[in-house]
Amino acid sequence: MHVSNEDIVAEIFAGLSYPQKQISSRFFYNDTGSDLFEEITRLPEYYPTRTENSIILKVASRIMSHENFTQIVELGSGDCSKISILLDALPSEKLRGVRYIPVDVSRAAILKSSELLAIKHPGIEIHGILADFMKHFDLIPGEGKKLICFFGSTLGNLTGKQETSFLSNLKALMKPGDQLLIGMDMVKNKKILEDAYNDQQGITAAFNKNILNVVNHIAKTNFRPDEFEHYAFYNAFDSRIEMHLRALLDVEVSSPHLAGKIDIKKGETIHTENSHKYTPSYIQQMTESIGLRIKGIYTDANNWFSLVHTH
Repeated sequence: MHVSNEDIVAEIFAGLSYPQKQISSRFFYNDTGSDLFEEITRLPEYYPTRTENSIILKVASRIMSHENFTQIVELGSGDCSKISILLDALPSEKLRGVRYIPVDVSRAAILKSSELLAIKHPGIEIHGILADFMKHFDLIPGEGKKLICFFGSTLGNLTGKQETSFLSNLKALMKPGDQLLIGMDMVKNKKILEDAYNDQQGITAAFNKNILNVVNHIAKTNFRPDEFEHYAFYNAFDSRIEMHLRALLDVEVSSPHLAGKIDIKKGETIHTENSHKYTPSYIQQMTESIGLRIKGIYTDANNWFSLVHTH
């Protein structure tokens, strides 16, 4: 189950050897990357976080008051702001019977959110799992009635094949009575989408460039982030925002782990992230193909974001 550093380094160099060079978006999140992303969520242009929070606030009591969940599992938990809204909707006597299970690759994120929730919701049992939720489904406890939460439109970062595999694994984990909440960002006006990933303060640009610092740390490469510019646009054909780093000059990448060098020409890009946007018809088709049944699709007044509730 453990992935060696050699395997991770090999994955990085494989991505940089493709005709369209790429670095996986999972390398965004060192401490600096996590702090920058928290800043992004508060930007005026970045609507997804506040819009999803408003939807959760609107439907939390409807979801929580009629069910007796004993386990609330949050995949890629990050901070605890969204799950806290759900827990606020539980009466104190129900809260005492609930175990919260944050699953994240960041130990610091799990500890921080656990400490905050223990103060805000005394009596709740918290059992953090340090794992890659894309791979380690077997670590999620099977007993009890579960509500599995996958907030933040992270599903949109997956390819179609990864999405199907991930949702199929989740479906296999769910027992009768278990339910699933997934945040999905919706197709909308191109300017709104592109502004959200090209903020005027340059926080998203700093976040994107920081992936090179992470790669330098892991793979001992010699990337200089200031030799690249942030480049994000909406690809209407594939219904996704693409984030790239575009070389401002010819770049030669070397590493003690690399026999030769990697040449990146001026104007060439490294693809760092996709963020797929969804339509109601696609959501219906996707969930049905996995065998999930929709209990509700909750959205905001602008239909910018959806919280999809399935069982």
